[in-house]
Amino acid sequence: MPAFSFEKISPPISHGPAVAPVEKKPRGVIIQILGLLVEARVERAQRVEKSIIARREQREPDQD
Repeated sequence: MPAFSFEKISPPISHGPAVAPVEKKPRGVIIQILGLLVEARVERAQRVEKSIIARREQREPDQD
């Protein structure tokens, strides 16, 4: 015979709404700064890519 036994305990019955509405928290300052840095980096990358394409178009291919 076991020395102890487990009893099944049912969860408490709630009479309110099943799920409380989740409030959307404002974004943290660190997240906002990271967003600005990412946007600046993407814009810079696009400018560099456009300038490389423009230089390639200006250069005529060498013919031998």
